[in-house]
Amino acid sequence: MFHDRAMTDQLEIESRPLKRRAGIAVWKQIAETLRVELTRAGLGEGARIPTEQVLAEKFSVNRHTVRRAISVLIDEGLLRSDQGRGTFVAKNPIAYRIGPRTRFTENLSGQAETVSGRLLGIREIEADELLAAELKVAKGTSVFEMQTLSLADDVPLISGTGYFEKARFPTLREDYEQTRSITKVMQKMGYGNYRRGETRITAVLCSKELAAILEIDPGSAIVATYSIDVLEDGTPIQVGRSYMASERIQLTV
Repeated sequence: MFHDRAMTDQLEIESRPLKRRAGIAVWKQIAETLRVELTRAGLGEGARIPTEQVLAEKFSVNRHTVRRAISVLIDEGLLRSDQGRGTFVAKNPIAYRIGPRTRFTENLSGQAETVSGRLLGIREIEADELLAAELKVAKGTSVFEMQTLSLADDVPLISGTGYFEKARFPTLREDYEQTRSITKVMQKMGYGNYRRGETRITAVLCSKELAAILEIDPGSAIVATYSIDVLEDGTPIQVGRSYMASERIQLTV
């Protein structure tokens, strides 16, 4: 359903030729730029985006290149095309709050009908010097490295790798397969009051491997976070690395 007020809004983009990046098609760069600009503008459903001709002039490319970029965003469900009327925002990216009590399910409450987790792999490793320092354990301590995929309405949002001391989580695989939730695993083991101690946020280009997991194009801009969760007394309980599909999720701090 259209929102009449939102349809008076329009995405504004400054005129600037693209800085061509080797190995990445121009239309992909335009699609990436539009995703970022739509997120930054915070426009609601029904907001209009400029015409193909206007965008072609702003990016100094031909209309066919712009059309292909827009087509991809329509296929992703970010935009919609109304015959004879123009192209509009179809939906907003999911807002994901990074704070002391970051919880995936709670963050998506009211924004998705279903929230789920998928175990992609788990293995036991020995903590190297860096990981041992982050977890405050001895070098060589047995640690589980667990890779998961978090989804909203069956759409991949976050590919994450978490590191857990084996002695604290001896049944991690079974517990996660049963609950599909890190938060519930923490609660089961008596660590329900854990909090976010530190989060480092960067932007990177998506590798082919991550692209296949997140179901996005290789080379797309994604948000990468490195985090440390701690107990009430400051003891590290989990070190995590996450990669988020930036066209589907918007971080708030």
